[in-house]
Parts: sequence; C-alpha cells; structure tokens
Amino acid sequence: MDFAFSARATELQDRVRSFMDTHVIPAEPVYDRQIAEADDPHALPPVMVELKEKARAEGLWNLFLAHGGWGAGLTNLEYAPLAELMGRSIIGNEVFNCSAPDTGNMELLALFGSPEQQERWLKPLLDARIRSCFAMTEPDVASSDARNIRTRVTRDGDHYVVDGRKWYTSGILDPDCELIILMGVSDPAAPTYRQQSMVLIPRDAPGVTVLRDLPMFGYTDRLGHGEVLFENVRVPASSLLGGEGEGFALAQGRLGPGRMHYAMRAVGFAERALQLMCERTLSRVAFGGPLADQGVVREWIARSRIEIEQLRLLVLKSAWLMDTVGNAAARLEVAAIKVAALDVAHRVVDRAVQAHGAAGVSDDTVLARLFSITRALKIADGPDEVHLRTVARQELARYKEKAR
Repeated sequence: MDFAFSARATELQDRVRSFMDTHVIPAEPVYDRQIAEADDPHALPPVMVELKEKARAEGLWNLFLAHGGWGAGLTNLEYAPLAELMGRSIIGNEVFNCSAPDTGNMELLALFGSPEQQERWLKPLLDARIRSCFAMTEPDVASSDARNIRTRVTRDGDHYVVDGRKWYTSGILDPDCELIILMGVSDPAAPTYRQQSMVLIPRDAPGVTVLRDLPMFGYTDRLGHGEVLFENVRVPASSLLGGEGEGFALAQGRLGPGRMHYAMRAVGFAERALQLMCERTLSRVAFGGPLADQGVVREWIARSRIEIEQLRLLVLKSAWLMDTVGNAAARLEVAAIKVAALDVAHRVVDRAVQAHGAAGVSDDTVLARLFSITRALKIADGPDEVHLRTVARQELARYKEKAR
C-alpha cells in the first residue's frame, strides 16, 4: 500500500487547510446568525455566497469529481485528506461545492447521464447555479433493505409516471433545489435487482408535494429533510437515468466514493472535537489544577488520538484500493469505513461534550450539533447493521470456500 501524496495533492491540502482556517471556520457564527435572522431558514446565507465565490476564484472547486473531465481529476486517495479538512466545519463541504447530496448526484450524472441530461442538470450543479436532492428512503417500509421500496415508476407511452411517498429527502427544501433523482420500482416482476430504476424529476413538476420538513434530533438543517408525496408525476421517458431496471447498479456505482467522502468528513469532525477538547481542558481549572491534568481526561485525549489515526489509515487504505483494484474489490473495506468512521467520530465528540460540561450540550460550541450529526449518520446512507452484515458475509465466505 502506497499512501504517499502527489505534489499536487499536497499543495491542495495546504491551500484547503489555509482556506478553512482563514475563511470558513471564522465564518461559522456569521452563517448561524444569518440563518437565524432569515425569513426562510433554508435560503442560502449571504456569507456562504461570498465563501463560494472565494473558493471558486482560488480554484478550490468540485474537487470531489474525477469523471469525464468534469471535476479536478483527483484520485480517491488524493481527495480523501481534502474531505477531512472540509469536514472540520459543518459548512465546509458546501463552500467548495463538495457537499451531499449534490456530490452523489453529480457522480451519477457524470457516470450515467446522457449528454442532454448532463447539459441540463450536471453543468448547472457543477456551477452551483442549482441544487439537487435524492429521493430513496420511504416512511412506510424498512428502507435499510432497498428491495422494500414501494414507489412506482410506470411507463406510459413516451412518459414515466411516478407515484409514492419518500422522506428524509435531503436538500429538497433549499430554494435553489431544481432536481430530484428518485429511485422507484419500474418492473415488480423482474429479478430482484432489476426491478428498480432512477428518474430525473424537476422539483417544480406537477404532483410533487413537500408535506413537511423533518428535523434531525431537533435540529432544522438548512437544506431540509423533506417528506415528499409524488402523485401522478409525469416526466418524459428521456428522464430515465441509465437504463430501465438499472437502479441498483447505478446506486452501487456511487457508493464507494460517497462512503469515503462520509468517512473522511467524519475524521474531520473527530479532529475538530479533539481540538476543542484539548483547548477546553487546558484552559479550565478544577480540583486544584487544569482539567487536562486529570488522568481520565488524558485517557480521553489519548484514546481519541489513537482511534482517529487508526480510522484515517483504514479509510486511506479503502481509497487506495478503490483507485487500484476498483470499488467492487474494495467492498469489504468500503462497508467497514462507514461503520468505523461514525463510531469513532461519535465517541470522540461524546468525550468532548463531557469535557465541556454544560457548554457541550448548548449551542455555544459546535459539539452538540456534531453529536447529533454523527449519531444520525449511523443510520443514514445505510444503517451500520447493513454494513456489518456485508463485512461478516464476506469474511465468512473466505472460510466457507476453504471448507469445500
């Protein structure tokens, strides 16, 4: 395994780190204040517009995308440390046009979109002129098993008709959201993994109704997590992404890089929490000395550093495998990092909350928000249990093969 970074990757790390320290992290309180004062809590705050303009002017833009000459052309290994640096701030990824759900949607369009679909949707997303959302999870079924999805995508002449209900459709409340990528059942009689398709639906299509915005542990995200009703939504047949029945295959095509992005962002969360914990315990005095002199606090700090380093190496290994042998061959590692990343990040954030006492559960620091995000992400993008099942199945398969 070779984790050495190219000169270009190292230079980008320096530039992103400097941009985060100089512009992004100092802008966090401004961002929060502008959200609180806005008539629409989902509208893009002016400070984010300014940050995006600065990042784009410095060439720190669409760094995540490697396909078809659309993005920066970085490998997964080269992008991984950049994702970590952006992840040190909740608002970091959006500044560089590297935030979900747009990243996964742009991956899909770059890999599988027709030239017409790329012209209409991908280019505006790359320019951040529009936003998008991804509609997959449903409230009435256990969506951890995507075979349970009930939303129907029915062919009707030159159109597809969509009927169903989705929820936690992240990003649909953003006023700039113009595209919904939806996964639904197009042929219930087909083989299990050929039943579903993805379609591109304009946000303003007749029959699309946002029923409510769902909070996440009491927090309202700027992008919003909508419960959405699709009633007789008609889109041209050209709105099909890829081929009919290819929904699962398309979803798998974006999973590897997407999970690496999540994992390295989680490393960034953990690093931010550890920094805050160290600064807090060095500055606060209790029982005759700094909190940092307490043995239990030193253990928290030491274990946090060890766990973060272990996690980073596992994610870098996964990124290197995706680059060298492909996403399919790295399937075990890709599943493992999803579980490990949020386990570590949530544990480190929890320690930092404890070290801050009352301040840790307030909104005076970013920790309470990081606590809720890291807990929620243990469910989002496939619950941990699904990924553990994948890891165990592959591990056992090796021994079953030996036993034959």
